[in-house]
Amino acid sequence: MISLLGVPLDANSSHLRGPALGPAAIRAALHSGSGNHSSEASVEVVGELDDIGDIAVANEVGSYADADLITAAIREQLAAGRQTITLGGDHSVTFPILRAFRAFHDDLTVVHIDAHPDIYDDLDGNPLSHASPFARALEAGCMTKLVQLGIRTATPHQREQGERWDVTMLSARQLNDFDAAALSGPIYLSVDLDGLDPSVAPGVSHHEPGGLTVRELLDIIDALPGPLVGADVVELNPMRDLVDMTAMVGAKLVKEIAAAMLERG
Repeated sequence: MISLLGVPLDANSSHLRGPALGPAAIRAALHSGSGNHSSEASVEVVGELDDIGDIAVANEVGSYADADLITAAIREQLAAGRQTITLGGDHSVTFPILRAFRAFHDDLTVVHIDAHPDIYDDLDGNPLSHASPFARALEAGCMTKLVQLGIRTATPHQREQGERWDVTMLSARQLNDFDAAALSGPIYLSVDLDGLDPSVAPGVSHHEPGGLTVRELLDIIDALPGPLVGADVVELNPMRDLVDMTAMVGAKLVKEIAAAMLERG
């Protein structure tokens, strides 16, 4: 069984609020009558999701108490032998999630889909900013390898950060250079919906043209060798969405990620 959790947190967003509404919007899309509960491989996946509900965060800027609540909730699911899919919320939720995984996997590879590297040492005086989760996770030794795909906004500082930690950072132009078969060991997948092109995912706070198509992202999920032990889908901002288009993309990703988890252990 796969545990589905929501984190309605957007206090660490640097531009707009709204992602706290993301978990509810993705759940609504997941159970919408406009679709069904199967993956593209005709695997009935929604019935395999145990929806734990939302983590009761206070949604306060830079709150270590909120981060600790997230870590504890994920740790509880991992201790029960569950895989987890977490719905954000802004991308700051990924650092406390990965802290929980650190206790269970000492050889974790993180595959990160995003327009932004999210490895600022600090942004706006908030070390828990949604622009910094992977800096914090790398500092804390939460992974042995970080592969970032779709990046198209890296500043010189973030390039330096990537070199410091030997991050594989590939732009949307460089997807052909991604060799999923070279990955080994347990994999955690973190999907920021703004890694997709705004034409297919308008419901995000940071529109960055030139991103991935939905099919390219699905192909990446299909190519991951597994085991796929956890994932998050973050940064949906329903206040910016059009006819629930991005929420439906988020729900589609949840189904395909769940199918990959079931297939690859």
